[in-house]
Amino acid sequence: MRTRSTTAAAAALTAAVALLLTGCGGSDGGDSGEDEIAGADAGSSASASPSPTAIDEAVDRPAVSLPEGDNLVFTPETTGDAKADAVLKDNAEYLRSIDEAIGKQDPKSKSVAFYSKDSAYIGSVEWISGFVKDGVTVTGTVRYFDRKVTFSKDGSAGLTYCADESKGYTKDVKTDKVNVTEATKDSYVLYNDRLRKNDKGVWQTTKSTSERGSEVCQP
Repeated sequence: MRTRSTTAAAAALTAAVALLLTGCGGSDGGDSGEDEIAGADAGSSASASPSPTAIDEAVDRPAVSLPEGDNLVFTPETTGDAKADAVLKDNAEYLRSIDEAIGKQDPKSKSVAFYSKDSAYIGSVEWISGFVKDGVTVTGTVRYFDRKVTFSKDGSAGLTYCADESKGYTKDVKTDKVNVTEATKDSYVLYNDRLRKNDKGVWQTTKSTSERGSEVCQP
């Protein structure tokens, strides 16, 4: 199970956000300072209606690579509905980019900022910073399953899914020692995400909540 110190994460988040704010330009719409953080910009495109077309392969997406020994499995990967599949693909890349950032020990990851914004982005910075502070990366296999997409009238998408972390572990970055833990009820997590399609055609995760140990996700 992939756990880290929440106290350390909170302290690291303060420093990471301060660094992110340095050199950031002003907001186009005069939003609060939070929205000036790269990846947390709630621009005018946030309310744009999503296109029902297939996944836009013309978008110049960042190349995301997982840490050595790390494996993420997504079920389903596709549904046959192009609109829903675009949401599933970009959310999967968001989750992959978080693991990449942990492996690189980089809370300021451009890939994470590419696939997320607002509270989801800030929460990701906190999560990644906790691993950096603890000096660990991720390894093993995490399975994301029961991925279900719904669409709202405001153009946003809702995505619920479960995570099976029973075979996902942390690894010390200096010694390469894997911290193997036994599977428990808390190895299973329920996620409820909100995504919006930006003006580049990318479904960015804007909000993500989780419930560790959820009965919904138990085997």
